[in-house]
Amino acid sequence: MNTSPDRILVFLGLLMLSMLQAIKPISAQELQATVSVNAQNIQLSDRGIFDDMARAMENFLNSRRWTNENWQPRERIKCNFALTMETMPNIGSFTGSMQVQILRPVYGTSYESVVFNFADRNWQFDYVESLPLDFNENNFSTNLTSMLGFYALIIMGLDADTFSPMGGSPYFDRAFNVVLNAQQSPRTGWKQFESNRNRYWLIENLMSPQMAPVREAQYLYHRQGMDNFGRDENLARQSILESLEKIREVNRIRPNQILV
Repeated sequence: MNTSPDRILVFLGLLMLSMLQAIKPISAQELQATVSVNAQNIQLSDRGIFDDMARAMENFLNSRRWTNENWQPRERIKCNFALTMETMPNIGSFTGSMQVQILRPVYGTSYESVVFNFADRNWQFDYVESLPLDFNENNFSTNLTSMLGFYALIIMGLDADTFSPMGGSPYFDRAFNVVLNAQQSPRTGWKQFESNRNRYWLIENLMSPQMAPVREAQYLYHRQGMDNFGRDENLARQSILESLEKIREVNRIRPNQILV
């Protein structure tokens, strides 16, 4: 049977269309977190629990989707969690401090700038090896998952602030909800009266209208400043100086705040 050229072209066109429809956009979770655990101060014969702990935390942060959007692998937010264990009051119960750091690529370079570098000194939690880490933003489950979930949302919000003015507000609203749910926790770090440097005051600062210029400074420094050095160095420097002035002005109004 002879096949006309037109029929062949139609067949090839339909084949290409079906192939394109079968291709789905690549999606990935939003965080690219690295977790390290320093447990030198803990006297425990089975050291494998600390490796398992680091893997579990890393998997919790990286495998969970924190938005309904599709992210490309290259868009994932680099962040580091460095846990230093201090005491083990009971078997499976630990205290320590967690250093949380967010990195952001600078446009057109191989350089990464630091967006956030904070030490949470109220890291108290229970951990059972191989037990799944459950988390629900609307209910308090465990102190560990609430702390990890809180910082995941803080990371999302701060990163968004560097790409658009006040862009992180939806994430900070969700992080505040985590803090409200954690008020029932007997662990420290969640409550207003405990300290002026804890998770409660971090989210309070991020949501306070008085502190808004600090968040605006994130956009000026990273997006208008660092990202523009390759295009307009003078304008970039001007934006960075403006960001520092905003932070200085906030410090005059509310000195010694955790966010500053």
